[in-house]
Amino acid sequence: MRQEELKNVIISADTSLKTAMKTLSIITARVLFVVNEEKVLIGSLTDGDIRRAILNGFGFETQVSDIMFKKPRYVMLSDKARLESAKQMIQEEKLYAIPVLDDGKRVADVLLWYDFFEKHPHEPHASEQVSNPVVIMAGGKGERLDPFTKILPKPLIPFGDKPIIENIMDNFNKHGLVNFILTLNYRKEIIKMYLKESKFPYNVDYVEEGDDYLGTAGSLSLVSGKINETFIVSNCDVLLKCDMKNVLLWHKGEKALITMIGCHKEMTIPYGTLEVDGGKLKSINEKPTYDMIINTGVYIMEPEVFKLIKKGEKLDMNHLIERAGKSGKISVYPVCGGWFDIGQWQEYKDSLYMLKNSDK
Repeated sequence: MRQEELKNVIISADTSLKTAMKTLSIITARVLFVVNEEKVLIGSLTDGDIRRAILNGFGFETQVSDIMFKKPRYVMLSDKARLESAKQMIQEEKLYAIPVLDDGKRVADVLLWYDFFEKHPHEPHASEQVSNPVVIMAGGKGERLDPFTKILPKPLIPFGDKPIIENIMDNFNKHGLVNFILTLNYRKEIIKMYLKESKFPYNVDYVEEGDDYLGTAGSLSLVSGKINETFIVSNCDVLLKCDMKNVLLWHKGEKALITMIGCHKEMTIPYGTLEVDGGKLKSINEKPTYDMIINTGVYIMEPEVFKLIKKGEKLDMNHLIERAGKSGKISVYPVCGGWFDIGQWQEYKDSLYMLKNSDK
């Protein structure tokens, strides 16, 4: 590994969870190595470690020394068989990288899984097709994108060189998903015409609501006869750069009825906030920033959820999740970035800019 890359995968023990999240989102190694003040290796950190920490209530300012794996695997620089040892560890222990330590236990190099294998031995790959259907809720009026949606339905609004709906399907298809079902209502004839005249490298079907709008979850009742396995649900105004195969594995391991994908987001209040006690001012916090997990609008569901929706019932997603929580587990899969909300104009423009720059 080049020295510049090596610096990016080594962090100090007092690094915050939030900073580690941001670093992990931009490196290819998929693991960070934690060192003490003497630069000695003391731990490792993956997105799985961070995800467990968040779900266990650790704050975003938590130091990585509190959540890291404290017995990281490594090989010694002086070991002539270190390459074979690293290859074996990666294969047997599902690792992404192995640090190479000098005699002082400092990180001298990092060996990555793709130094030895064309594909990771234990990870699903985009070239492998996944049968799990993706239901895209494409029937809404798209009022946040008014007045454009007075002319075009939201799924067909251009986002880059393709309509929003095609961007969403292409994004899922990058991770092997090939079966899509669209729920249609507003200006559905235009969308149906577009689907009929287009050729996709995946399967696209649709269902139609009647005269009434069924909310953000009610139209799922229309696909119940088409689905008999774990499926994905996505809003029609979000793009999520996340490997859904890994999320499906997480969902299965959690034995959840619904898994919600959440994304870390910093929210800055554009005002000074006042802390008051008994009518007296205690402090002023000028334009504070808060860390939170945002609902991305992408979900993994089991077919049992169909039993919770009456045919033709108007139902929003938050109410469906409340019902599901009474009969099964609702899990959360946090991600640290790669979520683009394109449902209103400013966010549409910001997301388009970020997406173009992230692909460079």
